[in-house]
Amino acid sequence: MDDCIIIGGGPAGLTAAIYLSRYHLKIRLFDCGSSRAALIPCTHNHAGYPEGISGLDLLAAMRAQAEKYGTVREAAKVMGLRAIEGGFAARIGEREVRARSVLLATGVVNHRPPMPDALHDIALAKGQIRYCPVCDGYEVTDRRVAVYGTGEHGAREALFVRSFTQDVTLIAPDRHDLPPEQIEQLEDAGVARVEGPAADWALEDDQILLTVPSGQLRFDSLYPALGSHIRSELAVEAGARADDSGCLEVDDHQRTSLPGLFAAGDVAKGLDQISHAMGEAGVAATTIRNMLNAETPLWR
Repeated sequence: MDDCIIIGGGPAGLTAAIYLSRYHLKIRLFDCGSSRAALIPCTHNHAGYPEGISGLDLLAAMRAQAEKYGTVREAAKVMGLRAIEGGFAARIGEREVRARSVLLATGVVNHRPPMPDALHDIALAKGQIRYCPVCDGYEVTDRRVAVYGTGEHGAREALFVRSFTQDVTLIAPDRHDLPPEQIEQLEDAGVARVEGPAADWALEDDQILLTVPSGQLRFDSLYPALGSHIRSELAVEAGARADDSGCLEVDDHQRTSLPGLFAAGDVAKGLDQISHAMGEAGVAATTIRNMLNAETPLWR
């Protein structure tokens, strides 16, 4: 039986793997290859990389570091998780792997705007589609920017982006659903509102183009504000509690409501940032180490 199974190979999972392996624990990490970090063309707000670093390069360096200290990494998807006597069993295909503890670091999946996948991926690589103004709002300073969404989430994101540029347009997927107080805030900030739906998405001259009922629009960058799917199903299946959005409930040591099951990163409620996910993973890993040591001293 392993000491810990880590599910998820993004910044949180890999940070935990580095910590736990350096605690001389027997670790197995399952990585299905769908970390959101891999989609980042270049992040400029991750400390220590003043010229920026791509998500793929960051993940590769972290994988190499974890494996250097003994982490066993499998490129596989965990299909099921259940509590058993003395720990947990994770189902991968036709086999089960058992461990005394589990750290879930499965993250979230962004809901995409209604544009062809190939076009979306090109736009994402070129910075014409962006998902995180906390990460890269600086890069749209004084540019023409759209936020694609409505309601509280869309309005909040548009107002956040407005602190970087005066030229912000909030585009509804259909018709805007905004209470009067949000309309007043948007108008006070000078954020334009446009009714959807949007069609005929295209890229031209380093801009993103789309057509709405009122005509064709073009922007330097567009932020989808359509929410995301939190990948907490494995933990919920095992018996852990999640809130209405799907985020796992954790305490200040990243413990879920199910003893021995931990969560770190975007799957738990908090700031969706690489640095934050890594910090949570360090807390979780150290708590796991101390929990296992309390059960069976780890004297060498």
